[in-house]
This record gives sequence, structure tokens and C-alpha cells, in this order.
Amino acid sequence: MTVSNDLMELKEEKILEKYKLAEAMLDGFDHTPRIAAKREPDRVTERSPGLGTRRRFRSTTPGLVTRSTARPDGVQLSARILESDDDSLTTPLQANLLRALRRALSVAQVTSDQFAEQTGLSDLKRSNLAGTLDASKKKTFQDLLSASALISLHVFANMTDFLISGLAAEAGETEIQSGEVEEVLLDNDQLALHGTLWELDQEIAAAGVSSDHELIGVVISFCEQLMEKVTLRAEGAAHLRQFSEARYRVEADNFDITGFTPAARARSSSLTMAFKKPEEVVGNHIAKYQAMKLSKMLMAYDFERKLNPFAELGGFIFTFMGDGKPGTGKTTLIQMMAGLINDYCGNAGYAFRYQNLSTDSIDSYQGKSAQNAKAFIRNVTDPNVIGFGTVDDIDQLAGKRGDRQSSAGQLEITAVLMESFAGANTVVRGNCTFGMFSNYPENVDDALRQRAGARFLVDGPQSREDYIDILHLLMGKNHSIPVGDHQLFEAQEIRKAVAASYDLHARPKEDALLNVFDKVQGQIGEMDTIAKLGTYLKAIQEADERFTGRAIKNITDAIKVRAMDFELPDDWMDDPELFLFKDYETKKAMIADLAKPITIEMVIQEINRYADSEFRYADKSDEVAIENAVREMQRMEEAKRRYLKATRT
Repeated sequence: MTVSNDLMELKEEKILEKYKLAEAMLDGFDHTPRIAAKREPDRVTERSPGLGTRRRFRSTTPGLVTRSTARPDGVQLSARILESDDDSLTTPLQANLLRALRRALSVAQVTSDQFAEQTGLSDLKRSNLAGTLDASKKKTFQDLLSASALISLHVFANMTDFLISGLAAEAGETEIQSGEVEEVLLDNDQLALHGTLWELDQEIAAAGVSSDHELIGVVISFCEQLMEKVTLRAEGAAHLRQFSEARYRVEADNFDITGFTPAARARSSSLTMAFKKPEEVVGNHIAKYQAMKLSKMLMAYDFERKLNPFAELGGFIFTFMGDGKPGTGKTTLIQMMAGLINDYCGNAGYAFRYQNLSTDSIDSYQGKSAQNAKAFIRNVTDPNVIGFGTVDDIDQLAGKRGDRQSSAGQLEITAVLMESFAGANTVVRGNCTFGMFSNYPENVDDALRQRAGARFLVDGPQSREDYIDILHLLMGKNHSIPVGDHQLFEAQEIRKAVAASYDLHARPKEDALLNVFDKVQGQIGEMDTIAKLGTYLKAIQEADERFTGRAIKNITDAIKVRAMDFELPDDWMDDPELFLFKDYETKKAMIADLAKPITIEMVIQEINRYADSEFRYADKSDEVAIENAVREMQRMEEAKRRYLKATRT
């Protein structure tokens, strides 16, 4: 993965130069809508007796134009905002909102100007103005204008949302939402901004806002919807790669532009789940250990560099699959991991976002399921937060290609997850991880399942000691029954339990894989060289053609995780100054010092662990396919019997 340190600062003097134009747009302009229709108010706001419908005083917001230049039927967004309550004077929140809009409009224009200079759009504009634009360049010219319009719209919505996100808490919660954003015009950046300001003016009027918290709620809702719509349009637009891969910064506002990623959503999501402590997870030793390690790995993410040293050094788990029978502890594992990350982030002051992609995301409307999945991915991968995304019961959510029972919505979700987890444009920064969980992983599409870089076998309590521990834990304290001859939770001592669990993979567990292992070892002897290990891998592939090069990559990634087979010290999480707040290079060096060398035992264990899971899935998948075929044959036989009976009569 190529890492870029380039951070382009948008100069403050350039932004200030745009203020006059931004003020003019806020004060008034004419716009004839092309796509959206004029909205009628959803409710009529009754004003106090004696108060007129217009303000008696003009805005005192510094820098804003104090006399409208627009016709009475034009767009006067500043006036609309100032008239949104019964107070004849400008409130602090209204003033802050107007300043935020002016600032966001100015930054949007500076960003589009910078894009124009970098891509040659500025030269094409001059040629077009002079009437000398070559006919062969007209298509490129229009594509670049559309790209510039998309950039302007997203930066405007992104920065407005970012600047007023704090006002939302000050104003209080609100249920008011804006309508669907429609007036997205891509002729050029200026017309695009006019269209979106016209629609924002319409939304405020239609919502009938009568207080500051309603006003802020409508604007935030509008900005978030606009970003969503622009991002979807940008996916099929040309010439946007340079903007998407660049990073811009407005130093005075501590605002970063990272492609089409929302910045204000660094707000943490409110978690209401019941967190579990590691000691409350009985059994599942390897899964538990890796989840605990991964929780700390995420905290090494550097918000300045937008990269995690683990992602550069190797050993970072971007995606993993947790599978096991019902009731073995998958939900408990999610609660434990989310709880750990939440506590670590709270201690460090980092924003944490947890999100689950549920079956509610499947929509019968064509394309909507894909949009829901893409929104889920964008929210979790936001480089401004620490993210944890889960896909519970993925076998029900993502369709298996070729399966006639998979709906169009399920197949859309499968396509989005495959592209997002290991696609051509996938960027692993190390700020987030995705866990896919299933009771029936054999029903998950093979290619999607192989996108899971790590496998967490969630098999629940296994030993006698595990069952005693879980019984004691779940019974609680409202009893006086003696424990008996048993040391509580001694078997759950993580280091000891994990070492024993890894040792079990010195030989395969699945019968089909064990046959391959014994056959190869009988032919070439002990597997102690790269060549012999490669021979073993080829033999596995011959036994199961689904064991491809991607499987080898997942195995080597797991080996690198084993090389990082250490937990970051708890002290580093408790006192952020010891590690979390260090600069990127220092954190990288501290992590490298803890790394362990890769051994032949690690390689064999990880090959067997991964291959065991694939053979287990394949056996179950084949068995399910056979059972389905048998049922189909039985139905056909019954259908033939009934048909023949009917024809005879």
C-alpha cells in the first residue's frame, strides 16, 4: 500500500477573497429550479400577536451584506434564516450558522479553483470564454465542470456540517428532517451552489421552523443528505481520482478534506449495547485473544498521518469471519470488543463509531440495498474516527451468487461488500475493522467469505473447566452453593489458553485435510522449508479447488498477525501520553520493537487453521447442496406422480 504524506493547505487569504461572493449568494440571487419543485410548507407557524412576518432589524452579523440585491421572488437565504423565529433580533445560533455557511461557500470555491488549476480546467475555461475551445476537448471540458460541481457541493455540505455540528448539541435534539435533496446541478460549480442554496431555502421554509434547534436540525439533515447524494453521483463521474486521493486542510478551522468522506461525522455514535468484560467471555480462546489484540491495534491509528503503523508493518486485521453454532458466544464477542474499543477511545478522547449492517438494509427497491451497504462502509471507514463494523448473520444478509433463493437486494449487498473489503480501490488505513458473523458460513458466497482475512472460530465452552466457569458466571451471586474442587477461571487465563489452542493446530482437525496432511508429510517428510510448505499448499488446492491465491494471502496475513503476537501494554491505553499521543514514527518504532520472528510452527498452524475452516465450510456447503438436490428430486417425483394420476382420470 502506497502511503502519501502530502497535505495541501488551503490558504486563508484565498478563502477570505471569496467572502464577498459568498455573502452575495447568501443575501440574494435568482434561481429557476430544473429538477426539484417548489415546496409548500408542511406546517404553518403561528407567530406571537403583534409580530410581523418580516424582521424589523437587519442582521448585525459582521461581514454579511446588509441590503438585499435580489428581487422579492429571489433566493434570500440569510433573510430566511433570520426570520426562522419570533425574535426580532439575530440569535447567536443564527449568526453562527450564517458565518458557517459563508465560510463553507468560500472554502468550496477555493477547493474547486485548486482542482481546476491541477486538472487544466482553468485553461479550458479561458479557451471557452475566448471562443477558442477545440471541439475535441468539449467532452473533457464538460466532464471536468461536472467534477468541479460535485466537489463544490460536497465540500460546502461537509464543511457546513462540520462547523455547525457543535451547534446541534447546544441547540438540543430535534426530530425535524429535511426532504429528499433533488436540485443537484452539475453544469458548473457556481450553478451547483446556487441550486443547493435554493433548495436549502425551500427546505427551511417547508419545514416551518420556529426555533433555533429546529433550524439547525434541518440544515444538518440537508447537508448529510446532500453529501450522500453527491457521493453516489461521484462514483460514476470522471476525473475525480485526483481529488479523492488528495488531502486538503483549512488550518484555521482544523478542518480536513479527505475526498468525499464526511468530516463532521467524527462525532461518536451513541452505544446502548450491554458491554461485556473479557472475563465474562468463557471459552473461544483464540477468538477472544485476537479480538482483544485487535481492539488495541485500532488505537495505534494516527489521526494526523491517517494511517496505523500496524497496517504498514503488517499484522492488522481489516476483515474477519466469526463462525460457530448458535449460542456459542458470537454476540458476546461483539459486545466485548465494542466495549473495549469504546473504553479505550473514551480514555484517549477519540471518536468511536460502531455500526451493524442488519437485514433491515435489504430493500426491494432496485439499488437501495447497495446504497445502504455503501453508507455502512463509508460510516465505518471514515478516517476521522475509530470504527468497528459488524455484519451479523451475514448468510441471511448477503446473497450467494448462483443461488436462486438470493434476492436482488442480497446480491447487491454481496457485490458492495466484496468490492469494499478487497476491491481495486480498497484502502486499509487501520482505523477500522469489519467482523462478519454467521451460524452457517457455508451459505456465504465463497468469494465474499474469502475476503475475510482472519477466521475466528467461535465454538463456545469446550472443556469441563469451561462449563464450570460459565455456569458459575451466569448463576450470579444469589446463592450459597459451594464451587467444589475447581479453581474458578484458571482455565480462562488467556496466554495459557491461547498457547494450548494454537498447539492444537499443529495437525489438521478436518478429516479431509488430515488425509492431505498425512499424505504430503509421508512423501516429503517434516515440513521445515518454504518448498515443502508450498508443496502442502498445492496439495490442499488439488483437494479443494476453492483454495486459491487469496487463501494464501489470508494465511500470510494471519502469520504476520502472529508475528505481532503481543498485546500493547495496558499502561499505553490507560495513559495516552505513553503511546497513543506519540507521533506516527515513534509509535511505529515502539511497535516494531515488540514484534516477534516468524517460526515454522506458526506457519503450519496458520495453514491448518485456515484450511480447516475452508474444508469445514466446503463439507457443510456440499452437504446442504446435496440435501437441496434430494428435496428437489423428491418434489419432481411427487409432481410426476400427481400429474400422471391427473391425466389418467
